[in-house]
Formats: sequence, C-alpha cells, structure tokens
Amino acid sequence: MTEETLNRFGDVTAVVVGDVMLDSWLRGRSRRMAQEAPVPVVTVEQTEEQPGGAANTAANLAALGARVHMVGVTGADSAGATLTAALGRLGIDGLITVRGRRTAVKRRVLTDGQIVARYDEEDDAPLPEAAERELIDRIARLAAAADVIVACDYAGGVCTPAVRRALCDLSAGRGDGSRGAPMLIVDAHDVGPWRDCLPKAVLPNYAEVQRLLGETGDHDRIGFLTSRSARLLEATCAELVVTTLDGQGTLLHRRGREPHRTHATPVSDAMSIGAGDTFTAAFALSLAAGAPPEEAADVAQAAAGVVVRRPGTGVCTSEDLQQALRPDAALPYDRLAAFVERHRREGRRIVFTNGCFDVLHRGHVACLEEAARLGDVLIVAVNSDAGVARLKGPERPINRCEDRVAVLAALGCVDHIAVFDEDSPVELLRLVCPDVYVKGGDYHPDLLPEADLVRELGGEVRVLGYVPDRSTTAIVNRIRG
Repeated sequence: MTEETLNRFGDVTAVVVGDVMLDSWLRGRSRRMAQEAPVPVVTVEQTEEQPGGAANTAANLAALGARVHMVGVTGADSAGATLTAALGRLGIDGLITVRGRRTAVKRRVLTDGQIVARYDEEDDAPLPEAAERELIDRIARLAAAADVIVACDYAGGVCTPAVRRALCDLSAGRGDGSRGAPMLIVDAHDVGPWRDCLPKAVLPNYAEVQRLLGETGDHDRIGFLTSRSARLLEATCAELVVTTLDGQGTLLHRRGREPHRTHATPVSDAMSIGAGDTFTAAFALSLAAGAPPEEAADVAQAAAGVVVRRPGTGVCTSEDLQQALRPDAALPYDRLAAFVERHRREGRRIVFTNGCFDVLHRGHVACLEEAARLGDVLIVAVNSDAGVARLKGPERPINRCEDRVAVLAALGCVDHIAVFDEDSPVELLRLVCPDVYVKGGDYHPDLLPEADLVRELGGEVRVLGYVPDRSTTAIVNRIRG
C-alpha cells in the first residue's frame, strides 16, 4: 500500500494556510570569548535562508510531489522578498504582501554544530482588515480545487477568528476528502479553538496536550497519552489526533482503537528544527492520497527521520522518502548520482568511506559515526559478496550483501549506501567526488591506493582512530576457537 500511496502524491492539491517565517542560519567559527560578556565571538562564514513555519510545511509538500498553494502574509521588506522568491522557486504561490508589516524571521547562530544564540523578528500587530479579507477570498478560491488544507497556526496573526471560521465553513461538509470538501489538517500551538471545524486531524505536541487537558506534571508520556486518548479525541472534535513526542516518536489516536505508535531516532535539538513541519506535510499528503491513518503516520515519521539528519531547516523529497521506507536497499549508481547532485546544489559536505562491514562491530560503528561528523552527508560503499571473497578468502563473507546493507542502513549516521563489485571503489569515487574520503584502521593516508585519485578530484583523505581488538576476523576466530 505504501508504494501506491507514494505514487498518488503527485495527484494531490494542497493548500497551506498559516504563519510563515524566514529561517536564517548563520554558521562560523569561534576561537575566543567576548570581553564585554561571557559569550563566544562567532565569525560568520556562511548564511543560509530557508522557508520556515507554514512555509516549510508548504516546501515539504512540494518536495514530496504535491501541487501546493500558500496562503500567508509577509511584510514589504527584504525578508519577505527572500521568502517569496524561495517559495516561487518551488512553484508555490499565494503569499500576500502587507505594507508596514514586518516579516517574521528566526536567526540562529551556530559554531561547531551548536546553536549559541537565536534572535527573532516578529510583528504582533493585528492583521489589517483588508489583508484578512484577501486571505479569506484566496482560501475560498483555492479550496475549490483542493484535496487537503493544512492550517499552521503558530499565533503569528494569520489564523484570525474570521479566517478560522472560513476554514470551518469549508470543512463542515467534509466526508471523504473529495474536492468539493477538502479535509482539514490542523497543526496549532492551541488546537482548542479549532474544535468547531471538526478537523480531520490535529497534531499537538506533549506540552500542548497538557495545556489542552489542563494537566501538568512530569509523567510517563506514552502512558499519560495512552490513558487519555478518548479525552483527546473529545476535546479536539477531530477524527484523528497525532501527539508528537520529539525523540520518542508519535502516538496516533482514533476512536475505537488502541493508539498507534511511531518511533523516532533521537537527535540533538539543533537537528530537529523543522522536522514537525515535515511530519505534518507527509501525514496530510498521505491521508489525501488515500492511505490509512496508521500508514500515514508511519510515512510521516520516515519523512521526519530524513530531515533530522541534515543541518538547517530541511525538506524531504519523494526520492528521500522512498529510500527511507526501503532502508535495506542499496542505491543504484544513477540514483546515487542524483542525490549527490542535489547535495552539492544545497551546499552539503560529502564524506565517503568503504569496506566489507561483515559482522558489524563496535569498531565499525565508531568509525562511521566519526566519519559522519566530518561533513553533512555520509556515503558508504560496500564490497559485494564476490568482492569480499576475493579480499578475505572463500569462507567470507559471513553475512550476505543484502544483510550487511540492511544493518548499515539502520545506523542513523549513514545517509546513502552503494555496492561495488571491484576490488577498489574507484568508479564510485569518480561518481561522488567526495569532499572527504575516510578509512578506519592502521593505514597511512599516503599509502591508501585511492588517495591520489581523491586528491585529484579535489577531496581530502582522513584516516580515523583504530579501535584495538575490534575486528571481524578476531570475532570469527573467537567463535571458531
């Protein structure tokens, strides 16, 4: 069913209504502390500006293949122009420019992957009546052809009571999500005011659930939410409630069933920014494409898992999602080339390593995790079964290639995997042109046969620390002994 769902993504028309912002990431080095305050001095070397908030939800919907319209407001300022242009490059229209209003911007300063400061620009002034009327008119016009409307209400001023009533009127006759009555998905800091809309689904986080139910305290979050499933559905008047739990995944609540849990790989807070927008986009799109709610939640969790492994405010493409849902499959060379081209276009630093990885052990994992920290994307080339036999002898490999690939794919630090049959991954190196080529063990960089090629391609060669007494051969010998 999942493959059928993904194939229908391109047939879905989605409208996103809500609070847009510009996410700005300032990255640089810090070598000293400021004299005037106990804060690091960061020399900014790179600035990235990406759609944030509701605009990030729209960007993810477009990346996943949907036809997308955005209904939101920006100011007549440089940030608004940047955001409008960024969405325009994705084929997303619909932002309304309001003169005298300031575009919301979140700026994060990072050094060595750590956020050391954040400063926001916001506009708390009420939305002008003319802008509100234009929003409502645009919603009514776009809804006629929409399969799903996603409301992103982050208290930024767009989802006024009048706008919310307009959305309620549209969803009042919703049955099966037909074009005449698009399903309504609500991602809001406060889902309470949306209950009159009878939404298809709402997506509150744990803190928002506690506020909604009027409860506080430190609880076993899974147990707390499971025991209050019926209350959540009653309080929101939603057909589905997805309670998001960051590194603990999500719980999907629906009447007459036990909550369905999805599982996430915990990451640092700096890497999880925007993952909720990705989840919302993939969940809404899957439902609109006809997926059962449980499958939609699983697909959405897989999409969120893609972006938390990338710096900045990321999006999950349909190709990313297909790979995430089939983690045990190595990429053919043409698909790997397409991923590499996109990573290059988006300014990511690519790390490449290779090996047999037969009987994965602590030394392998330590090396791969250290390699991943040297860049933004880690590509692992795996020797085929025939290649392992030539290198290690006729009794190897212990594990077949597809099994070795599946185990590697389960590691959060590994982004892409390819299999090569030659004794050396020269062809893959020429295809990838990595920024860093990594080997683990007691090698010398100048003695690696691939070193000259990597440098010729413009990359650097790194040999990582050796973990003693950790090798497949040693494990096999101990078992046989």
